[in-house]
Amino acid sequence: MATGYVLINCELGSEESVISELKSIDGVSDVHGTFGAYDILAKVTSEQVEKLREIITWKIRKIPKIRSTLTLMGIEGQE
Repeated sequence: MATGYVLINCELGSEESVISELKSIDGVSDVHGTFGAYDILAKVTSEQVEKLREIITWKIRKIPKIRSTLTLMGIEGQE
């Protein structure tokens, strides 16, 4: 199982709508608003790394009002 953690910056005041949209995406297993340098943390899981990349690139990053993302990939066996 491939796991990625996506740190998201979005436009001010759009956090709730972005969180709602993230929760509707297949493969997004957990979403939290955060304090600090990033606004939202999303956990994305998939059976294949390529599918994970597609979810992040073509679904998450295309959400309106998202300014930037930073993806951290989990290491299998260190969970």
